[in-house]
Amino acid sequence: MRIGFIGLGNVGGKLAGSLLRNSYDLTVRDLDREAARQFLDAGAAWADSPREMAEACDVVVTCLPSPAACSTVMEADDGILAGLSAGKVWMEMSTTDEAEVRRMGELVRATGAQPVDCPVSGGCHRAATGNIAIFAGCERETFDRILPVLTTMGRRVLHTGPLGSASVLKVLTNYLASANLASIAEALVTAAAAGMDLNTTYEAIRISSGNSFVHETEGQVILNGSRDINFTMDLVVKDVGLFDALARKLDVPLELSPLLVKVFEDGRERYGDREFSPNVIRRLEEATGLDVRAPGFPAEIVDNEPEAPGYEVVPER
Repeated sequence: MRIGFIGLGNVGGKLAGSLLRNSYDLTVRDLDREAARQFLDAGAAWADSPREMAEACDVVVTCLPSPAACSTVMEADDGILAGLSAGKVWMEMSTTDEAEVRRMGELVRATGAQPVDCPVSGGCHRAATGNIAIFAGCERETFDRILPVLTTMGRRVLHTGPLGSASVLKVLTNYLASANLASIAEALVTAAAAGMDLNTTYEAIRISSGNSFVHETEGQVILNGSRDINFTMDLVVKDVGLFDALARKLDVPLELSPLLVKVFEDGRERYGDREFSPNVIRRLEEATGLDVRAPGFPAEIVDNEPEAPGYEVVPER
C-alpha cells in the first residue's frame, strides 16, 4: 500500500514518522519543504502537488492546522480531489469541523474514493512513538481496510461510526483537555498564593480524585517553566471554538464553554498565536505577581512507553 501524507507539523510529522519507521511506502508534502527533509533522507518520496500525490498513492492523509487549510489542499485545481479515483482512500487526521468533513466527504465519494475522518488524541509525545489514540469515522468496510495503517500510527483505535462522528468526539475531548488545563492553572496559582510547596501540591493532585492526563503532562511543564507541550494558543482557540460552535448549532445552552473560549482568546491576544498553550497560566501569574515554578520537573514530556502494535478498541454494550 502506497501512502501519501500532507502536513508534517507538530503532530503530522510524528504520525508520518511512524509510517516510515514501519516500512510503509511513503510520499510526503508540506508547504515547508525543509520540514520534509528528514523523511526524504530516510527514503520517502516527494510529491510536487497534492494532485500528483493522490494519483500515485492508494491512501492520502491530510494533517493540517485548520479546515480552511484542508479545503485549499483538497479543492485547488491541483488538489487532492483532482487526483482521487475509485478504490482510493482519503484520511483526514486534522482536528476539524464535522460539517466541513462531511461536505468534503461527499466530494471525495463523487470521485469513487472513500473518506475517513480519523483525528488523534493523547498528546504530541505519544504521536512520536505510535502510542497515540485514533478515532475513525467511516464505513466499516473502509475501516477494516485501513486498520493496519491506523494501528501503525496509533495504539488504541476506535471506530466511532459514520463520517464526521470522529470529529465530533475529537472536539469534545479537546474541549475537556482545555478546560482541565485552565483549571490546573487556577489551582496551581491558588496553591502558590496560599504558600503551598508546589512539588507537594503536584503530588497531592496526582494521587487524588483531581488527577488527570493533563495534570501529569502539562502540569509538569508548567512547573518546570518551559511550558513546552508542543501545542500552541491558536490551536487551542480553534479547538474550543469548534466545540462551542457545535454546541450552539445544536442549541445546547453551555455555561463553561463560552468562558473557556474567552480565556484562551485572551491568552492568544496577550502572548501571540504561537505561544505554548500552558502559558495561559501567565494571565494569573501576572495578575498575582507569582512565579509558579518548582524544581525537579521536565522541560518536555517524553513517552517512555515502548512502541507496540496497535489494536481496535470495541465499546462495551
